Amino acid sequence: TDSLKCVALASKNRSLADFEKALTTYKAELKDDPIISTHLTKLYDNLLEQNLIRVIEPFSRVQITHISSLIKLPKRDVERKLSQMILDQKFHGILDQGEGVLIIFDEPMVDKTYEAALETIQNMSKVVDSLYNKAKKLT
Repeated sequence: TDSLKCVALASKNRSLADFEKALTTYKAELKDDPIISTHLTKLYDNLLEQNLIRVIEPFSRVQITHISSLIKLPKRDVERKLSQMILDQKFHGILDQGEGVLIIFDEPMVDKTYEAALETIQNMSKVVDSLYNKAKKLT
């Protein structure tokens, strides 16, 4: 129970360092159990995503080494997680690996034209079906 209390406290404080410390301190209880280990891996990923989003939020362009120094994780791990978050559309941006920079874009505006066109097509389909049924009754 102490192990889960430490994990819960680390999660509450959104502290990756405390989370990793709890995992190393209570390795036998937490990592050796496959069910708990799976849940803790997901929790760690969520904490990492939250911390990364909080760190990159004020920037439009930031060095990946700066992000990794703020989060205190290796650059490679930060880069991998940022690229996964971009692919999962957690935020909009690109990784410029040549310069070692993350470029963050503003949220794109949602274009309502597509939705309106789709609704019009669906309504036209209903009209055509209705006309077909009426023509079928006439013959």
